[in-house]
Amino acid sequence: MSRRSLLRGSSALGAAGAFGIIMPAAAWTWSPTSSVIGTGSGLDPRQVWDDEADTLVAALFARGEVDRVNELLAGWTRNGQALPAGLPADVRLFLEKARKLPTWTDQAKLTRAFSFYERRGLYLGVLYGLGSGMMSCVIPREAKAVYYSAGGAEMKERIDKTAKLGYDIGVRDAFGPNGQMVVTCLKTRLTHAAVRHLLPQSSHWHASTDEARPISQADIMVTWHSLATFSFNKLTAWGVPMPSADSAAFLHLWQITAHLLGVADEYIPATWSDANAQSRQVLDPILAPTTEGVALAKILLNLAAEYDGGLTKPMLHSFTRFCLGEQIADWLQVPREPVTDPLVKAGWPPFIAFREATMWIPLAPQGYWLFDEFLRLGVRFFLGEGKVTNITMPTGNNPNYT
Repeated sequence: MSRRSLLRGSSALGAAGAFGIIMPAAAWTWSPTSSVIGTGSGLDPRQVWDDEADTLVAALFARGEVDRVNELLAGWTRNGQALPAGLPADVRLFLEKARKLPTWTDQAKLTRAFSFYERRGLYLGVLYGLGSGMMSCVIPREAKAVYYSAGGAEMKERIDKTAKLGYDIGVRDAFGPNGQMVVTCLKTRLTHAAVRHLLPQSSHWHASTDEARPISQADIMVTWHSLATFSFNKLTAWGVPMPSADSAAFLHLWQITAHLLGVADEYIPATWSDANAQSRQVLDPILAPTTEGVALAKILLNLAAEYDGGLTKPMLHSFTRFCLGEQIADWLQVPREPVTDPLVKAGWPPFIAFREATMWIPLAPQGYWLFDEFLRLGVRFFLGEGKVTNITMPTGNNPNYT
């Protein structure tokens, strides 16, 4: 049984072995010459974290200032907005430095990226939510980190914060003064540092994992590939036209996102070919079911049931199976749906073909964008329960596993 046959529906992704057993970690071989800066030390990212953010957040915990900083940063939402008064000096210094876009930023690609999202935002929303979001449940380290951290106790809130990043990256001027993606990334970076500080204090997390510290540079890039590389490959597999300018623009969005999340530039792929090569090393071999991941998947697929009584569950099950393939869906114990499974499989390709065939009609892309935006905002409203989403540093782990 080949690795690729197990995830035939997932394009560039391989599998975690025929029986879902995590394969031994191979030596790090991906070369920094394939990165956006073309050079680097070549250190294994599984042994690299985010020292600058970790040192800062550890100091905030030591001084008892985490809640105060969360409160002060609540009103900081736009990229071009001045930092709030009253922030500790070390926090201000860190954020002012970290909010700057990298020197290799290409503004023309960022402008093109919004045009790409106008036309393909709906497909990406499906892939981010029911593809990448569910794939996170078969990334063992990620699933366990989520399950035993504070987010595991409030999954709807946690998904809302994750969805904010997926939404903010696709709006006009996402990384510009009026966008919010820079702020979202930096608040997420602080959150990651807080989780790295707190999770090692959890005996339940320690008993479930083989790592001493969570969320390494490799872990962040694994998640990056489950979003960016996976989505790009699925769009290609679905026959969505992908001009080189669109391809480069979409990649650039995610390259800058990785940088702002604290990933060293030497680990950020320069091309989609480089991204696939890295993904085959860091993501493909580790995919596997875990008790925690299966539990998280059930929570995610049941979120809408509190409002619709389970009416949409069959369609959610079917889109998950369609996006991720049979093997992962079975790992996550996603039920097979005799009505909606064949409906999605037969209906989605013609839907894409029709939508793409009508893109030439004047104002069609903008009209599709408005419809897609209505759906996205509806999902955001449901997840956030009508409240403004604010990403904050946690102050404890999952209280259900003390």
